[in-house]
Amino acid sequence: MLGVSIVLLNGCAAFRGSTSDVDVTSGKSPVERADYNYSDMRNITQKVVNEMVSSPFLNDQATPPIMMIAGVQNRTSAYVDTKNLTDQMRTLLFRTGKAQFINEARREDLLKEQGYQAANATPETQVSVGRQLGAKFMVSGSLVEMETKSGRQVRVSKQVLKYYKLTIEVTDLESGLLAWTTEEEFARQESQPLIGW
Repeated sequence: MLGVSIVLLNGCAAFRGSTSDVDVTSGKSPVERADYNYSDMRNITQKVVNEMVSSPFLNDQATPPIMMIAGVQNRTSAYVDTKNLTDQMRTLLFRTGKAQFINEARREDLLKEQGYQAANATPETQVSVGRQLGAKFMVSGSLVEMETKSGRQVRVSKQVLKYYKLTIEVTDLESGLLAWTTEEEFARQESQPLIGW
């Protein structure tokens, strides 16, 4: 009996969890599930930015256009931080020098600081009110997911296929016309054992 207990306890040790550092800049992650993850965000935003930077839309602009980020709609079954996705896209585009961005997330703070300066700062250091630049283009989009599961059959594992598509649109704010759009997609298959620990 003692021998069986020792074997069982040692066997359970093989199922202990572990942690390790992952290089997030490599674009690869230890994927065990078909769900959207951080490496997908990095890869898909990089592809969108590369495509936009090489497009006639950006290259034909006389000066870097001023843009605003309206956001990406999450149409998946999982929580996806789409703000993080658009922040990364804005950072990558900004670094190319081919686009400028208004800071729409800080408008209230900007107005508050301008009001404070108008009432309390010396005239030579006050910023002028009503001089902020307006955006010419609005960036928006959606992230969608489709899932397919294996049918009811006798098998030792369940197959799950998840397909993701990110659509990004750039709209001219004056005319309302679509100035540029792209789609990036990927799919991942997961095999889940029907019996396991």
